[in-house]
Amino acid sequence: MVSIAVSRRGAAGTAALFGGIAALPHLLAPGGSLGAMMLIYLTQLPLFGAGLWLGVEASVIAGVVGLGILMAGKGLPIAAVFAGLNAIPVVLLVRQALLARSGAEGSVDWYPPGLLTAWLTGLGLAVIAAVMLVLGSLDGMRAALREAVAFDSSFGGNTTGLAELLDSVAFVLPGLTAGSWMAMTSTNGILAQGLLARFGANWRPSPDMTALSLPIWILVLLAFATAATLLGGTAHFIAINVMIVLAVSFCLAGLAVLHVLARKLARPVIPLVTFYVIAGVLGWPLLLVALLGVLKSSLGLRRRFAQS
Repeated sequence: MVSIAVSRRGAAGTAALFGGIAALPHLLAPGGSLGAMMLIYLTQLPLFGAGLWLGVEASVIAGVVGLGILMAGKGLPIAAVFAGLNAIPVVLLVRQALLARSGAEGSVDWYPPGLLTAWLTGLGLAVIAAVMLVLGSLDGMRAALREAVAFDSSFGGNTTGLAELLDSVAFVLPGLTAGSWMAMTSTNGILAQGLLARFGANWRPSPDMTALSLPIWILVLLAFATAATLLGGTAHFIAINVMIVLAVSFCLAGLAVLHVLARKLARPVIPLVTFYVIAGVLGWPLLLVALLGVLKSSLGLRRRFAQS
């Protein structure tokens, strides 16, 4: 199962070390700098590494150690954020990723990537709920953004345009927060699995991206959210933010289609790397990929009904 053998005691020690590494960015990085943001962005990487290498217990140990270090060094608020956005979600995703059952002729069927994406989507929706719970109403989000950018003191009297911009951002703040968290989590999980597979230390085989198929409930939720955007008030506000989260899920489904198409080429790596670079720089190609994911999921749903 794992080519790099580790004893039970050694596994616990390694997991604890990974937990300490996960806590370091919050302890050492200077706040606000680009380097600090990059380090904090990779906080989940050692947590995923411990779990996808040594099992669910290792991810729990790593999370608890990181949590304890941050409670001692930074206090309860930072530790709570670490637990809610990093430790607990990683443990849940690692647990699902390592689920397997016996298949035909003695084969092993691992938890499929589409259902892992569904779990990631559910966690993203939980992030939306958490942001709304912490910041309250839309007015509370506007006030929080103005405070974050030192609205009154730094911009003098020329605040009309900035106020409109902050109001627009506040309207989609829960969705943007959840969507960026989903992108961060999927990136760290894929990086951890890729590094472990490179050294033969992965617990499970790497999921096949081309096999990613979203469950029906995500498409149904998109339909309800789209309909709710026609309403006003709170329903419209929540629907828009839910659609942002679902866009990340459908983007992953669309990338699966691109991987299928790339495999038909003589050198699939070159067009894939080119696309990822362009999408990372421009951003908008990912919206087209998300639309492709919606079409793929819709056609798959239609095919299931036709078969039944």
